Amino acid sequence: MAKKRSLTDDAATLKEKIRTSAQESVNPGGQHKIRSLRKRLKRAQRKLRITRQRAEGPKNKKSGTET
Repeated sequence: MAKKRSLTDDAATLKEKIRTSAQESVNPGGQHKIRSLRKRLKRAQRKLRITRQRAEGPKNKKSGTET
């Protein structure tokens, strides 16, 4: 089995792939390859954000209606 990559490494490589493929193409907005890479990047960023929030723990919110 392959080693599991960290989310930050995955996001960094995806950013680099998007940057290089966008420079090579004439119409970067219309290519399916770049679009799928951007989707994967957003997914990785979302997972990274969620794991950071879970690591911080629950935040206690004080309601302003206490009497």
